[in-house]
Order: sequence, then structure tokens, then C-alpha cells
Amino acid sequence: MMSEQQLQQATFEYTLRLGDDALVLGHRISEWVRNGPFLEEDIAYGNVALDYIGRARMFYGYAAELADDGRTEDSFAYTRSEREFSNLLINELPRGDFAYSQVRQLLVDIYANLFLTRLLQSKDATLAAIAAKAIKESRYHLRRSREWVIRLGDGTEESQHRCQLALDDIWGYSHEMFEMDALEQQLADAGIGVDVSSLRDDWLVQIREILAEATLQLPADDWKVSGGRDGYHTEFLGHLLTELQIVHRSYPGCQW
Repeated sequence: MMSEQQLQQATFEYTLRLGDDALVLGHRISEWVRNGPFLEEDIAYGNVALDYIGRARMFYGYAAELADDGRTEDSFAYTRSEREFSNLLINELPRGDFAYSQVRQLLVDIYANLFLTRLLQSKDATLAAIAAKAIKESRYHLRRSREWVIRLGDGTEESQHRCQLALDDIWGYSHEMFEMDALEQQLADAGIGVDVSSLRDDWLVQIREILAEATLQLPADDWKVSGGRDGYHTEFLGHLLTELQIVHRSYPGCQW
């Protein structure tokens, strides 16, 4: 059984992970602003990106409160290297074409809705409150990504091909979402964190239903990649952080 101090440290690390997930994916989504296929999607993607950045701020703000050592949400976002980030790898993959981004978003959105529904029951009141706000946004995100994947998958030969190619390329990264390490198991046992391994069956049911409607094939589970929670990332995260952190690192402590 963990002491109160150990529990606080574990909750800090857990909260930081969730903040990293939200920040990295939010930045990826923001890359579609002014690059969307038409104006409405430019605006929609901007709104989704802001939802994730806002979520990252809530998690980082709570992590700063738990750390209680002078660090702020900006410290977590702008002063750490890629080895210090613990986001899931699927979130840092390049934005790709429109089909690629929508397929990635669908996989993540279904997971997020299942995860946040469980996090609502956390014994940690702050994490539960963040989940209560975030799940409202995630329901909209899922409705949007579901409609787009069905529209593209069951659309032209070209759009279906691009969706299937994206699904095959991303699928191996989806397994990491359901992996449990010692930290997550301890917090799940304490009623604070979520046992993500228990979410996969429900996730697959929803994925299969949507892919059937989109006339897309479920990829084989013949490869997987993980390591993000331990700070082992793809080459893409370093480039993302260089862009994300350039102003803060160039003018440290600057406020305006």
C-alpha cells in the first residue's frame, strides 16, 4: 500500500501523462488550421485543437499543484525535452492527409470517451472534475470523426483507399493505449486512475461497427509499437516540440 506522499507523487506523474497526451495531440490538430480542405473544417479543427490545449492546461495546472515546487503549466509544456514527455505515440504521429488525421482521430476519440467515462468515477475530485468537462468535448469530437471516416470510407475509390492506408499505418500504435504499467495499476487499484486494459473490448466493438459502415477492413494485430509512457518516442516528437517551444526557449520568462 502506498503512503500518502507516494500516492501524491504517483498522481502527479499520472496527471502529467494525461497533460502530455492532450498537448501533443492538440498541437498536431492545430496544424490543420489554414490547411483544411474548406473553411468550415479550418474552423472545426481549430476548435478541436483548442479543446485539447484547454484540457492540457487543466491537467498541467493540477500537476503543478501536486508538485508544489514552483513549476507551472508552462514549465511542463515548454521546458522539457522529448525524453521527458510521456504521451502516447499515436498522438505525435504526423498529421498526414485529411483521411489520415480523421482515422487517427476516430481511434483516439473512441478511446477518450471510454477513458473519460471511467475517470469520472475517480476518487480524486480534481481528476473527476476535469473528466466531467472534457467528456462533453470528446462526445462532439467522436461524432465528427465518426461521420468523416464513414463519409470518406464509403465515398470514392480514392478516399476509401486513403482511409484504409491510414488505418493500416496507424493500427499498430493503437495497442499502446490499453497497456498498463505499475504506476497505472497502482492508481487503478486505489480508485484514482483508469484500468485502460479493460477498455479495449468496448473500443473494438465500436471500431468494428464504424468500419463496417465505412466499408473499411479491420487491420491484423501483427505489429505494435509502444514506449511513449517511458519517454521513448518517434523522431516526430522532437520536431513538434522544437516548433512548439521555440518562443519560450528563445525568450525564457518573457510575459506579454
